[in-house]
Amino acid sequence: MWKKVFAIFLTSLIIFTILYITSSLAEIPDKIDRLPQIDLPIPKVQEERDYLGLSNQGTFRIPQIKASLVFIEIFSMYCPHCQKDAPRINELYQLIENDQDLKKNIKMIGIGVGNTPFEVEYYKKTFQVPFPLFHDKDYKIHRALGEVRTPFFILVRIYEDKSHRVIYRQLGQFPGAKAFLEMMLKLYTMGKEEKL
Repeated sequence: MWKKVFAIFLTSLIIFTILYITSSLAEIPDKIDRLPQIDLPIPKVQEERDYLGLSNQGTFRIPQIKASLVFIEIFSMYCPHCQKDAPRINELYQLIENDQDLKKNIKMIGIGVGNTPFEVEYYKKTFQVPFPLFHDKDYKIHRALGEVRTPFFILVRIYEDKSHRVIYRQLGQFPGAKAFLEMMLKLYTMGKEEKL
C-alpha cells in the first residue's frame, strides 16, 4: 500500500517539476525588439546623473541615456546567482570605464526586482556596485519585462534619434567580463562600419 502511495507521490512530483520548469522557461521573452515603457527615477547622486547623461529631476526612460549601448542587469538582492555574478559584472564596468572610447558609448544599470530602495542600496554597498541601481519594489518593471527570472541581462542599442532596439537578452550564466564585452562589441558592429 505504502509503495503504491509513494510511487504516485513521486510521479506527481516529477510531473509538477517538469511543468514548473516548462512554465518558467516560457516566461522568458523570446523575441523582445523594444523595451516596454519603463520610467525610472533620475538618480539623486550627481555622479550617477553625469554617468547616464541626465539632468534635472523626475523620471527618465532608458533610451534617454546618453549612450549607444545600455547593459541592463535585472537582479534581486536575495538572488544567490546575482550575488555570485556581482564581481564579474563589476569587472565588465571597469573594462568599459578603462577605455576612453567605450566609456563614452556603453553604460550599465541594474534594476532590483521586488527590492525596496533600502535593499537595493544594501546590495550596492555590499557588492560595491559602481553603476546606478534602481528599485522595482512593486514588481511593475518585472511584470512589464515578462516576469523574467534573475539574473537576466538585456542589451539595448540606442540610436541618435533616441529610438532603440533590444539586441540581446540572456537568463543567467554570465560568461565573464571579457567574453561578454567581446560579444557586446560584435553585436554592436554587425551591420555597421564604425566601431565603438
